[in-house]
Formats: sequence, C-alpha cells, structure tokens
Amino acid sequence: MLVLVAALLLLGILLGAVAHIPLPLTLAAAAVIGCWLLIFGVRERTSRRPH
Repeated sequence: MLVLVAALLLLGILLGAVAHIPLPLTLAAAAVIGCWLLIFGVRERTSRRPH
C-alpha cells in the first residue's frame, strides 16, 4: 500500500510539473507510470489467487 501511495505522490508531482516540461516528456513519463501501475496491478491480482 505504501508503494501505491508513493506512486500517486510521484504522479501528483509530475502533474504539477506538466506545465513546465514539454509534451513528449510528459507523455513518456505518463506511459512509464501507467505501465508500472499495470504491472503492479497484475502482480497483486495474481498473488492473491489461491494456487
């Protein structure tokens, strides 16, 4: 849970910086964060399933 809070905090910082950085860099950062969250979600979902 702490990792998720840290990710959201980082996302908030990046969203605050969007006005100051170029669009391609913003889109690249958003893609990296989105992929990380997707991987995190998949790992959490698969780890909770009984084997």
